[in-house]
Amino acid sequence: MENNQVSFFHPSTKLYRFTILFFVSTLTFGSYFAYDSIGAIAPMLLKALEIDRSAIGSMYTVYSVAAILSVLLGGILIDKIGTRRSSLIFAGLVALGAAIVAIAPNITILYSGRFIFGAGSEALVVAQSAILARWFKGKELALSFGIALTISRLGTLFSFNTEALIAQHFGDYRSALWAAVLFCLVSFGAVIVYVIMDKRGERILALKDESSEEKIVFRDIKKFNRSFWYVAILCVTFYSSIFPFTALSTDFFHDKWHIPLTVGEQGGFLGQVFYNIIHLFSTAGGTTTIIIAASMFLAPFAGQLVDKIGKRATLMIGGSLLLIPSFLIMAFTMIPPRYPMLLLGAAFVLVPAAMWPSVPLIVEKKYVGTAFGLITFIQNIGLALFPYLNGMLRDTTHTYTASMLMFASLGVFGLVFAILLKRADRNINHALERP
Repeated sequence: MENNQVSFFHPSTKLYRFTILFFVSTLTFGSYFAYDSIGAIAPMLLKALEIDRSAIGSMYTVYSVAAILSVLLGGILIDKIGTRRSSLIFAGLVALGAAIVAIAPNITILYSGRFIFGAGSEALVVAQSAILARWFKGKELALSFGIALTISRLGTLFSFNTEALIAQHFGDYRSALWAAVLFCLVSFGAVIVYVIMDKRGERILALKDESSEEKIVFRDIKKFNRSFWYVAILCVTFYSSIFPFTALSTDFFHDKWHIPLTVGEQGGFLGQVFYNIIHLFSTAGGTTTIIIAASMFLAPFAGQLVDKIGKRATLMIGGSLLLIPSFLIMAFTMIPPRYPMLLLGAAFVLVPAAMWPSVPLIVEKKYVGTAFGLITFIQNIGLALFPYLNGMLRDTTHTYTASMLMFASLGVFGLVFAILLKRADRNINHALERP
């Protein structure tokens, strides 16, 4: 019987690998859900805690400050103690931080919870990458990363489409935050299952730990050319316009267009959840997730397209260009936001699909880990600054028009650097434009 079990579920089989992939993908489902739970119930938090929009933005800012530190230290810890122990630590910090947010009696303690949560969450993503490399390198690595990202982003999709409903159903915003804690604990349970399966696989297959890819070696930074810095700046402008916008977009859509936070109040709770998800265009949170849904379903095809046709710099120009009218339409018109959000969704598919695979093409192989780590570090500086600026501008002007102009301006800057990148690509034999 033992032999049959080993032959059927041996660590060398695809079934074993993909079972590990399921649990490793679930590692970050809870953190993605909890990250956006704040934005999903922002209108309720504003009233319940008697805070302004800049405080909501600051909840994302303290997360990103912690993320900056975790980029510097997380990879080192993974290399020192291995992926199993480090992933347990990071998942524990995620659950602890989410719980502190849920029980916080005041805004200061809530900020501390978001900081602890951010320290674990971003490092957990780095650990996840190392785990996938350990099990799928030389096999289905690209597929495994795509599946893991899709499952993770399901956390965001469910957060924006269920958190307001949970708070409304149970009559308290804290119930929505406790739902986030529950999903973080589910992710912690997935880590435990991974640890058990990984130990067995290591013993039988003599696996070696993969080092963290996103790890900054400061002496390597001076080796980077202009093309790398153009990509890095484009990255920070692009993501600083998307994620800080979504931090308060639910409140924006509710505030300007009076789009309801939930729909379908008839029937049981699970029926309401299902109804909200299939009618996501009808709710403020659902409208926010148009960007995420587009990325989840279209990103794999976009990746294949980029591999086939090349044109990476051109696609980055096109994606950056889409940001500008998207934000201007929302700033100055009453056109339903679902339409400019579809444009943003297209940009969120095109730019990452072209940008991230560009890095190994413009940086020497031995410096790629530092390149990815440095870009992530710079990206988080923008993600720390712009959510606060978004909320502050809304509080000062009493509309979101100034915020939309700020995000459109980031699109302009991104467009400029995408054009500069295409020009610089001529000096490296059109490496980015070739298939």
